[in-house]
Amino acid sequence: MSLLLEGKRAFITGGTRGIGAALCEVFAREGADVAFNYNSRDDLAEETTRKIEAHGRRARSFKVSIVDRFGMKHLTRDLVHEWGGIDILVNNAAINRGDNFATTTDRAWDEVINTNVGSLFAVTKPIYKQMIRQRKGKILNITSIGALRALPTSVHYATSKAAMIGFTKCLAREAGTFGVSVNAIAAGIFDTDLAQTLPERLLQMHDFWVSAGRLGRPAELAEYAAFMVSDRNSFMNAEVVIVDGGAIT
Repeated sequence: MSLLLEGKRAFITGGTRGIGAALCEVFAREGADVAFNYNSRDDLAEETTRKIEAHGRRARSFKVSIVDRFGMKHLTRDLVHEWGGIDILVNNAAINRGDNFATTTDRAWDEVINTNVGSLFAVTKPIYKQMIRQRKGKILNITSIGALRALPTSVHYATSKAAMIGFTKCLAREAGTFGVSVNAIAAGIFDTDLAQTLPERLLQMHDFWVSAGRLGRPAELAEYAAFMVSDRNSFMNAEVVIVDGGAIT
């Protein structure tokens, strides 16, 4: 049986930590060339690059913000020129702040909303346009269970992730005309740096209301994501799939 992503070219946002790093490694193992962006940690970017190349695949890292529209346009042009196109985009990078709504500052609200929602436009538009030209592509957005359920997480974070669901469904309608699918994973709580920004009481409750009885491992989400963006998943569009360890609702 061939690899899930053999010969594919993928771009993943936030590829140096947590779920993003796991996505890069699993996609490379499944046969994809993988490019990713990061903000600051050159050492972690080099580590991710080594893991991708260890699977015999091409790797590219870009030190550019996900809200830098000019930078993302140039990044896309560089990748298309070098690799001939981009087949897969995963919008994974996001930030959170452990705030109660009543004490959320203007700055914190703007930072989370502008980063998590603004990046959807900055990153997706240039890549989507070249997917239209090649008449094929897979876009996967990593949203959160906090966008769907009344969890004690930050309101600005849940709001931004709910916006991602609307983005997924509406863009999928347009994109399907051009052979491009757009889907999302609503992730539960995974063992990442982002999870550590959640209220301690939520983490303590987690084992009781999740049937798996533990936090998710980033690689577990990456394994499913690899299938979702593969050609074997050929008839799914505008879907939001929950991967949360079986939370009690």
